Amino acid sequence: MRYVIDIYGVLVPALLLWIIIAYALSAVQRRFMQRFDLYRLVWHRALFDFAIFVCLLGGVVYLSEYLS
Repeated sequence: MRYVIDIYGVLVPALLLWIIIAYALSAVQRRFMQRFDLYRLVWHRALFDFAIFVCLLGGVVYLSEYLS
Protein backbone atom coordinates (compact mmCIF):
# COMPACT_ATOMS: atom_id res chain seq x y z
CA MET A 1 0.00 0.00 0.00
CA ARG A 2 1.30 3.41 -0.94
CA TYR A 3 0.95 6.04 1.74
CA VAL A 4 1.95 9.01 -0.41
CA ILE A 5 1.17 9.66 -4.06
CA ASP A 6 3.29 11.96 -6.20
CA ILE A 7 1.07 14.18 -8.40
CA TYR A 8 3.31 16.36 -10.56
CA GLY A 9 5.79 16.82 -7.73
CA VAL A 10 3.19 17.38 -5.02
CA LEU A 11 3.10 14.65 -2.43
CA VAL A 12 -0.50 13.89 -1.47
CA PRO A 13 -1.54 11.39 1.19
CA ALA A 14 -3.12 8.42 -0.54
CA LEU A 15 -6.04 8.37 1.89
CA LEU A 16 -7.00 11.93 0.87
CA LEU A 17 -7.19 10.86 -2.76
CA TRP A 18 -9.26 7.76 -1.87
CA ILE A 19 -11.63 9.91 0.23
CA ILE A 20 -12.19 12.28 -2.71
CA ILE A 21 -12.91 9.37 -5.05
CA ALA A 22 -15.29 7.76 -2.54
CA TYR A 23 -17.07 11.07 -1.98
CA ALA A 24 -17.58 11.52 -5.74
CA LEU A 25 -18.98 7.99 -6.00
CA SER A 26 -21.29 8.58 -3.04
CA ALA A 27 -22.52 11.84 -4.63
CA VAL A 28 -23.50 9.88 -7.74
CA GLN A 29 -25.18 7.28 -5.54
CA ARG A 30 -27.14 9.99 -3.67
CA ARG A 31 -28.39 11.53 -6.91
CA PHE A 32 -29.46 8.08 -8.11
CA MET A 33 -31.32 7.45 -4.84
CA GLN A 34 -33.06 10.83 -5.02
CA ARG A 35 -33.93 10.47 -8.69
CA PHE A 36 -35.74 7.17 -8.17
CA ASP A 37 -37.09 8.09 -4.71
CA LEU A 38 -35.33 5.18 -3.02
CA TYR A 39 -34.75 7.15 0.19
CA ARG A 40 -38.32 6.36 1.21
CA LEU A 41 -37.07 2.81 1.91
CA VAL A 42 -34.32 4.08 4.26
CA TRP A 43 -34.89 4.61 7.97
CA HIS A 44 -32.27 7.34 8.58
CA ARG A 45 -31.02 9.07 5.46
CA ALA A 46 -27.84 10.65 6.88
CA LEU A 47 -26.79 7.45 8.62
CA PHE A 48 -27.41 5.49 5.43
CA ASP A 49 -25.36 7.95 3.35
CA PHE A 50 -22.49 7.78 5.84
CA ALA A 51 -22.56 3.98 5.84
CA ILE A 52 -22.50 3.91 2.04
CA PHE A 53 -19.58 6.36 2.06
CA VAL A 54 -17.60 4.15 4.46
CA CYS A 55 -18.32 1.08 2.34
CA LEU A 56 -17.26 2.91 -0.84
CA LEU A 57 -14.09 4.16 0.86
CA GLY A 58 -13.22 0.63 1.96
CA GLY A 59 -13.82 -0.63 -1.57
CA VAL A 60 -11.68 2.10 -3.14
CA VAL A 61 -8.83 1.44 -0.69
CA TYR A 62 -9.10 -2.29 -1.34
CA LEU A 63 -9.02 -1.77 -5.12
CA SER A 64 -6.06 0.60 -4.80
CA GLU A 65 -3.92 -2.40 -3.93
CA TYR A 66 -4.25 -3.52 -7.54
CA LEU A 67 -3.17 -0.14 -8.98
CA SER A 68 0.38 -0.28 -7.62
